[in-house]
Amino acid sequence: MVKVTRNYQETIPAGIRERLEIKVGDLLSVEIDGDRIILRTVVQEIPIIRLDGELTINDIEGFIEEGLMKNV
Repeated sequence: MVKVTRNYQETIPAGIRERLEIKVGDLLSVEIDGDRIILRTVVQEIPIIRLDGELTINDIEGFIEEGLMKNV
């Protein structure tokens, strides 16, 4: 059992953090399922870009747009 603070925060118990390998700064998704709150760890993909030359501003903006569209 955990207590909600006045800032609506809670502490994930150490045993659960260790089992799920949750570290400071990790992202968790929050979902509602009926009367349950579900926290899931989020795995972020770090794209690898192979460069065959210099990047233009249009190339960079395209990569940013692709990344933003994945989160929609």
